[in-house]
Amino acid sequence: MTDGNGHARPHENVLIFPCRIDIKAVGANNTRFQAIILGIVSRHIEPARMLATSNRISRGGKYLAVTVSVQARDRDEMDAIYHELTQCKDVLIAL
Repeated sequence: MTDGNGHARPHENVLIFPCRIDIKAVGANNTRFQAIILGIVSRHIEPARMLATSNRISRGGKYLAVTVSVQARDRDEMDAIYHELTQCKDVLIAL
């Protein structure tokens, strides 16, 4: 691949859909945060394609990272999830 000037570009990571993707969101460690994240993801992914969830509390106990593994159909689906996550006031970081 080349850029517009004919220079070689480094290899870009290209996802081939459908594929498994881990969605991670970090927020305050409270009783609602996991439910908020699962609610956002479930608006875009039906339950059969939500493969696994896990939580990890920060060392100091202040933050919670929620990871949801999904079978993603396409880029638009993932973009919609990340857009909603980044707009949510409870989400500090979405990866």
